[in-house]
Amino acid sequence: MSVAYANALRAAANNPSGWSDLPFFTDGGFDAVLGELRDDAAQILPPPQTVFAALQRTRPENVRVVILGQDPYPTPGHANGLAFSVAPDIKLPRSLANIYKEMDSDIGTYPENGDLSTWADSGVLLLNSALTVRAGEAGSHAKVGWSTLVDQVLMRVRDMNGIAWLLWGRNAQAKRKLIDAGRGANTLIIESVHPSPLSASRGFFGSKPFSQIEAHLGEKIFQ
Repeated sequence: MSVAYANALRAAANNPSGWSDLPFFTDGGFDAVLGELRDDAAQILPPPQTVFAALQRTRPENVRVVILGQDPYPTPGHANGLAFSVAPDIKLPRSLANIYKEMDSDIGTYPENGDLSTWADSGVLLLNSALTVRAGEAGSHAKVGWSTLVDQVLMRVRDMNGIAWLLWGRNAQAKRKLIDAGRGANTLIIESVHPSPLSASRGFFGSKPFSQIEAHLGEKIFQ
């Protein structure tokens, strides 16, 4: 099963929309990840054709906002390659429901379902720290090598001017040093606890990230 998954994932990586020249894809990093996935007998999420959805939908030159998640939803049918997003017909996961609750309180609107592809198309890079996960095992692919790709993506974006960074939780905030090492002018970085039900009441609710970002960009981007 995982051999077939790895082979399908290689095929899906043929066109990551402007990111294909990253060393991860040219210097062996991707091959190392594929090797780890081939050896994993568990069900892997999301489907291979959606693993690179964040990079395929948001080209480097179009990035305006970076939202860095932890890893894909480990529930089969939920993860779709965009951090925090689910298909329109899927009940909102609890973290996403909390995001919408804060969004409604902050700017008075939120999407009609859990599909965040319109955000991605508007320049919001919805990137997870790991791009795959074993079904039912959150964090299970944190060390298979995806961090190499994620760091390279962040380094490509960080020197652009005017980028807004939304770092929810310790995993995302661990990238702050990497971002600070070369960030461009007029950069906004917002940090808070994760919107998970386990932590949202400890500083996520009331943090008003969406209005801060829209004020920074000078336009409404979250619809």
